[in-house]
Amino acid sequence: MKVLKFGGTSVGSVSSILNVKKIIESSSKPIIVVVSALSGITDKLIDTSKMAAAGNPTYENEYRGMVQRHVDLIKEIIPAGNVQTEVQQQIGELLNELKDIFQGINLIKDLSSKTSDIIVSYGERLSSLIMTRLIEGAEYFDARSFIKTERKYSKHILDSELTNQLIKKTFKTFPKVAIVSGFISSDKNSGDVTNLGRGGSDYTASIIAAALDAESLEIWTDVDGFMTAYPRVINSAYTINELSYVEAMELCNFGAKVIYPPTIYPVCHKNIPISIKNTFNPSAPGTMIIKEKHNSENKAIKGISSINDTSLITVQGLGMVGVIGVNYRICKALAKNGISVFLVSQASSEKSTSIGVRNDDADLACQVLNEEFAKEIEMGEVNTIIAEKKLATVAIVGENMKHTPGIAG
Repeated sequence: MKVLKFGGTSVGSVSSILNVKKIIESSSKPIIVVVSALSGITDKLIDTSKMAAAGNPTYENEYRGMVQRHVDLIKEIIPAGNVQTEVQQQIGELLNELKDIFQGINLIKDLSSKTSDIIVSYGERLSSLIMTRLIEGAEYFDARSFIKTERKYSKHILDSELTNQLIKKTFKTFPKVAIVSGFISSDKNSGDVTNLGRGGSDYTASIIAAALDAESLEIWTDVDGFMTAYPRVINSAYTINELSYVEAMELCNFGAKVIYPPTIYPVCHKNIPISIKNTFNPSAPGTMIIKEKHNSENKAIKGISSINDTSLITVQGLGMVGVIGVNYRICKALAKNGISVFLVSQASSEKSTSIGVRNDDADLACQVLNEEFAKEIEMGEVNTIIAEKKLATVAIVGENMKHTPGIAG
């Protein structure tokens, strides 16, 4: 059994979704197919909900545009007849629900995070329903019934143990093609709609593959695989045939937007290979992500990736030298406020620790850390904490670097 995931661009147009149909129907093995919302729909849902909450009447035009896009797609890919009529009716019911929510937001001029989570779930619910009716014999499985989250540090975090149990129960028996809505989930206590974050459909597929000990996980996207560098910047960049889990995770963590970074963790522990494939060029070999690389390629550097719009915050002071728990306090304070840290660097003297955060989080991070170390700052043991903003972080990745002297210069 294999798990296949198709992203928004793969289901975003008539030609692409028909390519997906061919790929699915060519499989001789049972497969679970995880689908994203149509390309651009999640952003459109977010923008439209904000317009409605702000009292902007043009939100109705945006809504009608989303309706028309789904209606037109169905007419193009499903022949006229009973099936098309049934799909249009089912899609119409979901879109009417969405219309009512937008009207409610516009009426009260308020958009809660709970309501926002409900709204963005419609993208995957619509696309997965269309895909189910497009593929003969396919059955739909709503991820909200088995992908469960809990709230920690103001974020929805996967409850892995409960989710694994429910996945095994749900897919104890399943048809040759099972269609699953990616990205969306539900709170294990309240049942409220939640989600796994932007790019979360990759994560959905990985969670399912790991829980069911799948033969492989295939991520179908709009590129041939991981590249050695960003091709729009480096013309000579080329596709990487093979990566280790660690190399792929590092490239993703530092800006390579091929797959959602948390995707790698569940399948890595089950030693399930990940294949990155191009929906628009299915014959391309793509990139294979495995535990240990099989080829004889011995290059020290496998790829370079980068993150723009970052900030570097440095906590420093002579009073930090030899003090136990400083980095723990830094990370704990930031985590409590929902701030993600992608880079930590400590001076060998222990005099300073620098952390990398997104520009959008920089001001809050400085405020939080200045409060955390207020006593030390007042006593002169730690300097006032400020951020260097508008930076870019560049990562050079390759497991063989540790065996190659001179890489650092």
